[in-house]
Amino acid sequence: MKKALIVIDMQNDFIDGSLGTPEAKTIVLAVTEKVKAAVQAGEKLIFTQDTHHSDYLKTAEGEKLPVEHCIKPSHGWGLVSSLIPYAKDAIVLEKPTFGATGLPQHVADCEEITVVGLCTDICVISNAMLLKSFLPEARIRVDSTCCAGVTPESHNRALEAMKMCHIEVL
Repeated sequence: MKKALIVIDMQNDFIDGSLGTPEAKTIVLAVTEKVKAAVQAGEKLIFTQDTHHSDYLKTAEGEKLPVEHCIKPSHGWGLVSSLIPYAKDAIVLEKPTFGATGLPQHVADCEEITVVGLCTDICVISNAMLLKSFLPEARIRVDSTCCAGVTPESHNRALEAMKMCHIEVL
């Protein structure tokens, strides 16, 4: 069975930067270990990177979330340091908003897809739902121990919403 691990937006700005949270900091080690295990198992590995530019505050997202973040090529845009070595041999997709619209084509040959990363209630749920919509027969899983939301409450609400859409929550 072909498997994939998708790591959503494990970027400095979401961990300890402009939109960082204590919960995000706590999952870094678990995500790194999950990535290491996936590489050792020969799984397809994909990273997404939230990617904005200097005009971010003038975009539709920037008007609703007026906090500059993940401005390419700033430090905040970069992946957390523990994941950089793994990204060198992985697929890395830059995305201008919540869902990585090109993501399903990269995992269309996979039967089991696990999603981890940040933020559960925004980009993780968006990409998990995107995958489930495009690949309805694939087993889509979200590892809740390797995700963090904007708040613990919104993290839990997002996990419940994904369960309702037949995404397996670990």
